[in-house]
Amino acid sequence: MRIVIAGGHGQIALRLERLLAARGDEVAGIVRKAEQADDLRQAGAEPLVLDLESASVDEVAERLRGADAAVFAAGAGPGSGTARKDTVDKNAAVLFADAAVRAGVRRFVVVSSMGANPKHEGSEVFDVYLRAKGEADAYVRGLDALDWTILRPGQLTNDAGTGLVRLEAHTGRGPVPRDDVAAVLAELVDTPATAGLTLELISGSAPVSVAVKSVAGN
Repeated sequence: MRIVIAGGHGQIALRLERLLAARGDEVAGIVRKAEQADDLRQAGAEPLVLDLESASVDEVAERLRGADAAVFAAGAGPGSGTARKDTVDKNAAVLFADAAVRAGVRRFVVVSSMGANPKHEGSEVFDVYLRAKGEADAYVRGLDALDWTILRPGQLTNDAGTGLVRLEAHTGRGPVPRDDVAAVLAELVDTPATAGLTLELISGSAPVSVAVKSVAGN
């Protein structure tokens, strides 16, 4: 498969790129800065330099042409203010989805956040973030041209992955290593029977492949 990842230099994306490249997939990551390219090459991915905050739908669609799947893993990051929650976490996700439709890429996986909700109230930065992610998720869900799956991890940690997770429509809150999020994403990309599902993810007791198979087709 050829898989294009938005936010290709993110912590989850770099892990995902390594996993996909190791299993023989052709991987490309969209990054904002040329100096991030070497990190992607080391992960086994082709760097595509493009700023999703200023790119057009056509420019993004051009990067997506020929792909079998697209993964939105971009984020403004914890140090960013409210404005970039809208421009990256919402608008860039919408742009990437529209570009996938234009490029004819049906399989579309979104890295969202537990608690994402377009009606989330509050004015703190994290409130704005959850609202932006919720609005992006709602937009993607409305696109019939995409076979979408939305993944909402719990509290992200840099602990070593265990390969054991809980993946359900509603898991309740809990931590999950970024390693395991990447492993679940790699499995989801390869499991189109999870299309149409919004899934929460925390650490648990089921091996990743078992957890994904158990929700597929539900």
